[in-house]
Amino acid sequence: MSAMTITDYLINGLLVGLVVLQLRGRRVTMHSLLMPLAIVGVAAEEFLRSIPTAGNDLVLAVIGASAGLLLGTGAGLFTKVFRNAKGQLIAKATGSAALLWVLGVGSRIGFSFYAQHGGGAAIGRFSAAHDITTVQAWVACLILMSVAEVVSRTAVLALRARQAATAASAPAGSGAARLGAAA
Repeated sequence: MSAMTITDYLINGLLVGLVVLQLRGRRVTMHSLLMPLAIVGVAAEEFLRSIPTAGNDLVLAVIGASAGLLLGTGAGLFTKVFRNAKGQLIAKATGSAALLWVLGVGSRIGFSFYAQHGGGAAIGRFSAAHDITTVQAWVACLILMSVAEVVSRTAVLALRARQAATAASAPAGSGAARLGAAA
């Protein structure tokens, strides 16, 4: 793995910043939903050259994507989505949502830092012992983890925002109003 660049740190910082902003509550708009997807898209374009399939490379990529899916879904579920007094849809991350999000970003940064500062040999031995054939397999694992985390969190927030919007416009006794109140 090559050394992390300023771009790498900026992308990770932006992803953490998006959730930090939501700790205070932030309007749910098309822009607020699409921005994280654009950021992770830049990272994927920059680093994901291929998804190796030799040995256990694909298994590693699936493990990374699965971890991202769980973290992102959890972060989305732990984010409150509601209408404020002005009727605007608001997403407000809880401490649990922020913890899951930072855990995902932090684990990727931590792994990269470890790989570049003395852990490369140990990762090489682990890779050899577990039939992981290329460095690109690790890159794919980490990038797919990031993509899955962002896409799943965004999907959960978009679904919950839609439910909150539908519940707010439904008559008070209807099923849609009860659904929104439970979310």
